Amino acid sequence: MAGLLIAGLPVRSADADDHERAYRLRESGDIVPLEQILESALNLHPGRVIEVELEGKGERRIYEIEIVDRQGVVWELEFDAGSGRLLERERQH
Repeated sequence: MAGLLIAGLPVRSADADDHERAYRLRESGDIVPLEQILESALNLHPGRVIEVELEGKGERRIYEIEIVDRQGVVWELEFDAGSGRLLERERQH
């Protein structure tokens, strides 16, 4: 996947159509705004966002967020893109 930047954040994407699709999903209310997800993620693990992905898993869409916290630990968080609910939080090694 090619790496792209949106709002200064690295985003992995297959192509530019993915960004348009994400925009349409947000505008239609099918997914919550990325800003809301980032706020939730950074409340859990204050630090620097290093990667953002929006993936489809079956019918479900998932935001995957990677953060480096203030101690240098990398966290991967998965949120349901439709509800904004945290699904999984994993410390990376």
